[in-house]
Amino acid sequence: MARKLPHPLTLCLKSHSHRPLLLLFLLPSAITSLLLLLFHHHHHHLPSLLRPLWDSPPLPFTRIPHFYAENTSLSLLCRLHGWSPRSSPRRIFDAILFSNELDLLEIRYRSLLPFVHRFLLLESNSTFTGLTKPLFFLHNTHRFDFAKEKILYARFTPFTNPHSPRPPFRMESILRSAVNSLIRQSGVVDGDIIIMADVDEIPSPHTVQLLQWCDGIPPVLHLELRHYMYSFEFPVDFSSWRATANLYRPGILYRHSRRSNLILADAGWHCSFCFRRIEDFVFKMEAYSHADRVRHRSFLDHERIQRIICEGGDLFDMLPEEYSFTELIRKMGPIPRSGSAVHLPPYLIENANRFGFLLPGGCLRTPE
Repeated sequence: MARKLPHPLTLCLKSHSHRPLLLLFLLPSAITSLLLLLFHHHHHHLPSLLRPLWDSPPLPFTRIPHFYAENTSLSLLCRLHGWSPRSSPRRIFDAILFSNELDLLEIRYRSLLPFVHRFLLLESNSTFTGLTKPLFFLHNTHRFDFAKEKILYARFTPFTNPHSPRPPFRMESILRSAVNSLIRQSGVVDGDIIIMADVDEIPSPHTVQLLQWCDGIPPVLHLELRHYMYSFEFPVDFSSWRATANLYRPGILYRHSRRSNLILADAGWHCSFCFRRIEDFVFKMEAYSHADRVRHRSFLDHERIQRIICEGGDLFDMLPEEYSFTELIRKMGPIPRSGSAVHLPPYLIENANRFGFLLPGGCLRTPE
């Protein structure tokens, strides 16, 4: 007697009925394998990715609105800020620790020259990571002859033990503290203002004029600077706050950290890793306090650095360091490119032929 075969459609349905069970069995294993793979290749991202869970943001600043328009009297601008105009300008001292940022230093000094009484510049023959470095400023003083009457320069040689190097942040603290010797020699007196900043944190000229001509400004005022990366083509945000304006009093010390809750909005520019040559990027990556972010020697490859500069990517393959998932997600990926070169340091625009690498469309760097 012939055996009746099942209909092909019945066989198909029966075989398909087992698939959900198979997928349910394999899915946890697949997810585990994927997570292990991601952890192996991207475990360095986890602290930044989970930062909103384990870290709390600092207390917010109280932002002082910043009023400015061309051809507006300083008397009116002082009053708009709740301050009173002075009958004569106070003296401004500009104190910085210098590494190798020659182009930004020129832009800084050219921009602030009419308003600053004395520029205080400390240079060391050692990086924060303990590497020996050339005295870049000393070897290029001719470039700053225009300001030589106002520059008070000192070089500092920290004691280093090659067998027991200091941690980078400890070395940074030692070098910053050495700036105090320049402050003591500068002739600063009560009522003068000292700007404490890094070379790449540049107050705008009209900000410095406010500090010159207004009474009633806070004793310590942080300066909110628009933050750029690699050039003024890649604006990041207004997160830069470490630069300060300080009314001098005996015992005041140079610091590059938070010391007040007050911050003046939109007070200038902070251009990070804004170098002319690729080798200067490599130097800073190995020299500054976060040199441990160079996890692979390939990070220092010149072609890789050039590509990242033009993409607006991250030199250290890191996620944004943010305190909320909203900001973290918003800032993931390359920095959006800007086509605006408006409201930048005037000297930069006036000399665009020399500083094109800092302007929109100029991301390609000079070959060594």
